Amino acid sequence: MNITLSPQSVRHTDTARVDLLFIAEMVAPGARVLDIGCGDGTLLRILSQQRGVDGRGIELSQAGVNSCVAQGLSVIQGDADTDLVYYPDLAFDYAILSQTIQATYSPRDVLKQLLRIGRRVVVSFPNFGHWRVRTQLLFGGKMPRTDNLPDSWYDTPNIHLCTIKDFVALCRDMGVKIERTVALNAYGSKLGVAMPVFMQNLFGEQAVFLLSR
Repeated sequence: MNITLSPQSVRHTDTARVDLLFIAEMVAPGARVLDIGCGDGTLLRILSQQRGVDGRGIELSQAGVNSCVAQGLSVIQGDADTDLVYYPDLAFDYAILSQTIQATYSPRDVLKQLLRIGRRVVVSFPNFGHWRVRTQLLFGGKMPRTDNLPDSWYDTPNIHLCTIKDFVALCRDMGVKIERTVALNAYGSKLGVAMPVFMQNLFGEQAVFLLSR
């Protein structure tokens, strides 16, 4: 079963979250999946329709849970920082945290729980090391705002912004295996696979990592 959506169709129909397409490509057909911070259920819907997964979700907002349930998705209300401890070891083939790790209080602990729950883990996040972010800080002297970081500093849900290099260093410190990295530019296109980390960190607006223990 293959993904048939294009980055352009995801951009227009699924709120510009092109990273979801690349996440879906990393998930094996028919896998057991837990999507933490699943929002309105866009990724779960893509995975169900295109990959035939057995998908479950956790979402903090009641509005997000209601949207997912209305679509027939199996989603409960929960908090990534506190509720992952209740899931047994290796309960899922994939534990996914898309555009959420930067909004958690304890990213390292959350990642540790994901690696305990899932045989593989997929994490995506906006890259605070992108050249536009650096330029806005350097010349504007204010917290940057981009397509992937659209909120003002006083409204943002992000409390632990990081760079691609930061995340790679965290994985190294935790002894986590990075199986695959995809860095996406401002147009949602994938940067070269052979591009070194420092270049991904400079030109990638967001990143998707496939991890295992």
